[in-house]
Amino acid sequence: QAQLVESGGGLVQPGGSLRLSCAASGSSIVSIFTMGWHRQAPGKQRELVAAITSGGSPNYADSVKGRFTISRDNAKNTVYLQMNSLKPEDTAVYYCNADIFAVWGRRPYWGQGTQVTVSS
Repeated sequence: QAQLVESGGGLVQPGGSLRLSCAASGSSIVSIFTMGWHRQAPGKQRELVAAITSGGSPNYADSVKGRFTISRDNAKNTVYLQMNSLKPEDTAVYYCNADIFAVWGRRPYWGQGTQVTVSS
């Protein structure tokens, strides 16, 4: 099996920055297609924040354009989310996801989530 492990969440003041990381691991991974970040705030549905293809093409939710940057290191099977100019409305649990092709087949995987709290 494959797994995704996230890190980098925490408490930050409005206007501050955080960088999230998510590493995919598993001995049977053949390749990883699109990787991305979703978030879920209390009482709200999970929503896409940003995603990036294996070729490096990103797309962003309108609410984070110009503030967040997604990137990936294919050699490390890792995706990053640099979050700048954070707002209280960015507070949520952030989940990494990846479309992984392994020897047993292809399916999406999700991380366990990391809390991001933006508050003064």
